[in-house]
Amino acid sequence: MQSSAAWLTGARESRFEAETAKEAEAVRLSRDTQAGGYRLLTAAELKKMIDEGKPMVLVDTMPYDASYRKEHIPGAKNFLFPVPRMSSWDAKETDGKTEADFTALLGEDKDKPVVFYCGFVKCTRSDNGAAWARKLGYTQVYRFPGGLFAWKGADFPLEAVQ
Repeated sequence: MQSSAAWLTGARESRFEAETAKEAEAVRLSRDTQAGGYRLLTAAELKKMIDEGKPMVLVDTMPYDASYRKEHIPGAKNFLFPVPRMSSWDAKETDGKTEADFTALLGEDKDKPVVFYCGFVKCTRSDNGAAWARKLGYTQVYRFPGGLFAWKGADFPLEAVQ
């Protein structure tokens, strides 16, 4: 049987290891955000924008069949991006869609807010989408890094393709 002191030491080490992992994710998110030139939103902030009817383009960057078709944030459009940083456009990574297809989805108004999300903070598909929107000159670009997991965690509604 493990002694109280050994259990506390194990719990303490686990807590420190968890904090180290959390710090690494926070720093990576911060660096991705700086490199991409976009802003971040929480689930509550995105929900408020939606509830207020704020004009925006909301983009789910997850695979269509494996994710979007089954569940997505109401009103979101789908446009697949890869997990690794896509430094030059590669239609093989975007389900055959071109840069022109992406621009058409986002629209001509480069000052209209565009919001990207994927599954969860570690997923960087939304980073790719947001970074590409900035590269193409969109000015109000946001990433909702918590994605579907944070949306579900906040108990906000989802929809599926009918």
